[in-house]
Amino acid sequence: MSVESSNLRPVWMGRPKPAVSALKAATVVVILALIAVPFWLVLATSVSSDAKVNANGGWSLWPDELDFSAYTNVFKGGTIGHALWVSVLVTALGTALSLASTTFLAYALSRPNVLAGKPVLLAVLFTFLFPAGMIPSFLVVTDLHLFDHLAALFVPVMINVFNLVIMRGFFQGIPEELYEAARLDGAGDLRTLFRIVLPLSKAIIAVVGLYYAVGYWNDYFRAMLYTNGGSLNPLSTVLRGFVIAGNNPNAEAGVDITGIAPMKAISALVVIAIVPIAAAFPFLQRYFTKGVMTGAVKS
Repeated sequence: MSVESSNLRPVWMGRPKPAVSALKAATVVVILALIAVPFWLVLATSVSSDAKVNANGGWSLWPDELDFSAYTNVFKGGTIGHALWVSVLVTALGTALSLASTTFLAYALSRPNVLAGKPVLLAVLFTFLFPAGMIPSFLVVTDLHLFDHLAALFVPVMINVFNLVIMRGFFQGIPEELYEAARLDGAGDLRTLFRIVLPLSKAIIAVVGLYYAVGYWNDYFRAMLYTNGGSLNPLSTVLRGFVIAGNNPNAEAGVDITGIAPMKAISALVVIAIVPIAAAFPFLQRYFTKGVMTGAVKS
């Protein structure tokens, strides 16, 4: 083989042409703009003056002066503060219980020759392919006496099949020699799980935990379906009431924002709903590729 032919590399490994690099950079800029501009528009509208928001038809691209009256007003009545507390409580309890139940079930289904492992796995996958639907789920919640109870916001969806399959694949990817070494040392299944498997699974636990947290935090429909509203409304349900009410949010959402531009109040509530989850992403981002890709190798 000649020296020239040995230095040849595949096309996808070669240095791109300047035009291709410029096109990639332009594409990235456009995508970032499509993502960042709506966020900035909502944030700028929430802190702009009422006069500028009303003059621009309900939005503001750049605030002429910082005005935080929308935030103080939406919290003043107590409805938003209570809804925020409900969202935090449901997200914390739901994520903790979902992570625990998903971890235990995924670990059991990942081990070979576990009793009734295959039938249970097939039953779980069957619910993923053929979900029960709204009416059967409502009847189950009612028969379990969970209707209009805080537990109805997280118990019916405690285990997500997609997250379960991802975590099971991750556990299967752990070298079998570690399990055998634990058995030789006299460790049982629970000790193996807590001493060996979980310390090696921080990436997948972080990713699945964030998936659950985002799902619980953003869910608004379950409170409408399984509760009578009122004190059990999470923040996302109150936000939905604001959006549906449009120019008269007092009637639908039960929040007094007299004297505040409606879109300004809605923008403030959107910011309040986004910030807690958005703040968690930078701390967990480094786990995403490792956790999801490793868990998806085996199923």
